Amino acid sequence: MHSKSPTRTRRAILRATAIAGAVVVLASGCASDSVKRGYLPGYTDGEVTNQTERITNLWVGSWIAALAVGLITWGLMLWCVAAYRKRKDDHRLPVQTRYHMPLEIMYTAVPTIMILVLFFYTDRDMSAIQDTSAEPDVNIQVIGKQWSWDFNYLDEDVYDSGEHLLDVGGQTKEDEVDGTPGTSQEAPTLYLPVDETVEFTLDSRDVIHSFWIPAFLYKQDMIPGRTNTFQVTPTREGTYAGKCAELCGEFHSGMLFNVKVVDRAEYDAHMDDLRDAGQTGELGLDLNRQQHPESSSASTEEAEG
Repeated sequence: MHSKSPTRTRRAILRATAIAGAVVVLASGCASDSVKRGYLPGYTDGEVTNQTERITNLWVGSWIAALAVGLITWGLMLWCVAAYRKRKDDHRLPVQTRYHMPLEIMYTAVPTIMILVLFFYTDRDMSAIQDTSAEPDVNIQVIGKQWSWDFNYLDEDVYDSGEHLLDVGGQTKEDEVDGTPGTSQEAPTLYLPVDETVEFTLDSRDVIHSFWIPAFLYKQDMIPGRTNTFQVTPTREGTYAGKCAELCGEFHSGMLFNVKVVDRAEYDAHMDDLRDAGQTGELGLDLNRQQHPESSSASTEEAEG
């Protein structure tokens, strides 16, 4: 029995690598839209905001780069294992090399280039996403509170206020808004006009919260004593789920809200509804955060008893 020559072994490994690469390419070509989006939320009939495509491309590009590095690294490892393995009747020690200057330079240069490329694209996209220099069409202040949300529509001088869900686990399909998972008829609803730039002003009334609309692929923290802002242009009408992405206390899981992206006529009609309900002016940061007083008093009585 004779072992295979190193040349034949290398050829077999290269052939297997080429086949694997072809399979990956074919699989990516046949992948679903969800796979192409990196399993991020999205829709086939258009982007949800003016920034979701940018965020998706950054996410997918980062994973492709990581996959390429992984394949090259594992390929080189397997090649070294196969090409330089100890063979039968070979009892000599391999050549002992103290260092190899070209390899040392490559080990330093390649990771540095990779980090710089990743930094460039991340900085470019994050600067665009967080840019607030445009003149907004709509200004909305969002106030996080334990454990719900207040919305001040600053241009219309009206507001909406919500209470947290006491029984999140008991929500059913019938409780959803327009059949959208994660929404609830009992949660407050934020209205946004489609194709208009909205500037959000984010504040917290008590502890750290995080304003997150998963379909927008973006969230931002709400920190007591600090005001954060960001701009976004919703480009797809529909109903979306919103939630707090920062663990903020006992009823954090019930800190939900709905988002409705509608045309200007429906948006104006909702503003009129709030005005007719007497919800004019603005809610401030000094309001009491206590909600569901009947539940709180009942819990107090139980504790005292």
